[in-house]
Formats: sequence, structure tokens, C-alpha cells
Amino acid sequence: MTKGSYAAEPDKDSKSCKARGSDIRVHYKNTREVIQAVRGMHLNRALQFLKNVQEKTEIVPFTRYGGGRKAQCKQSKHPLGRWPKKSAQLVYGLLKNAEANAEVKGLDVDALEIKHAMCNRAPKMRRRTYRAHGRINPYQSSPCHVEVILAEAETVVSRPDDEDGPKKVSKKKMKKERLQNRQ
Repeated sequence: MTKGSYAAEPDKDSKSCKARGSDIRVHYKNTREVIQAVRGMHLNRALQFLKNVQEKTEIVPFTRYGGGRKAQCKQSKHPLGRWPKKSAQLVYGLLKNAEANAEVKGLDVDALEIKHAMCNRAPKMRRRTYRAHGRINPYQSSPCHVEVILAEAETVVSRPDDEDGPKKVSKKKMKKERLQNRQ
């Protein structure tokens, strides 16, 4: 197995960590939906979400490849969803690996956010199944390549209130105040 390159590079290499898996025997379609669900989440929330998916207390919305209509889909505002256990276990393990890489680098694990997550199709693994009347059909699996990049979330500084300048008041509000003052 060769060392491959990532599809995206982090903005700051010192504030990020990576993990990837190649030719993994989990269904591509399920794994793609799991990756789509956790993309952009904070690491701790993503790990909790994947545990909940395995316990069937939260659902993965299936946006591209069909799933069944489930009541839990109301949480995600998308009508279709499933609980792909094997894919959730794989992504959970990959995120734990990235977390360990972050600890080795000395990053703040609680501030990590999934900046890049991607799932690609891998070459199909071929087997055969024997059918009636001496025929043979293909029996293929759909493995995938998965990669994630975590980065420390930048702290957002709130905008200070301008106390020195007067506050703007709309024309509608000024009219309303004038009418109240007359009465």
C-alpha cells in the first residue's frame, strides 16, 4: 500500500491533523452519507453522534442514496435515513485515530473541528456466484477510500458594543415615538 495524498490541505499544518483509510470493505454509499453527516461537526459531537447511530438513537440522513422514511428523520429535516452500523464504526475509528494524532501533535482535542471529510469509491472486489442452468454472475463489493482532516476551531471574538455613538433608530420607530409623545 502506497502513501497517498489528500484531496485538500489544511490552512495551518501546525493546528491540524489527518487520518485516512484506503480500500476499506464497507459500502461506499453508506459511508458517503455518514461522512456527509459528520462534516463540519466538532470532534466530540461527531464521536457522540456516531455512537448514537450505532445504538439507533440518532439517524444518518440519506440525502443522495435512498433510505427508508423514519420518524427519527424529523431531527435532521430530511425525510430519508438509516443507521449504517459498519460505516459508523469505521468513521468512528478514523476520528479516534485523528484524535490520537492531534494529541501527539499537542493540539487542544476539545477545540477540534472536522474541516475536511471525504469518501471516494475504490476499485470493486470481484467474486462470482453460481446461478441456475450453469450460468455465472458477478458478485462484487463496493469498497471506499476515506479521509478526514481536523483543525482547531478558531475562537470567535464578539463584536464590542459601540457605547460612544448614538444608536440608530428607524424612521418607523421615530414616527411611532412622535405619535406617543403627542398623546
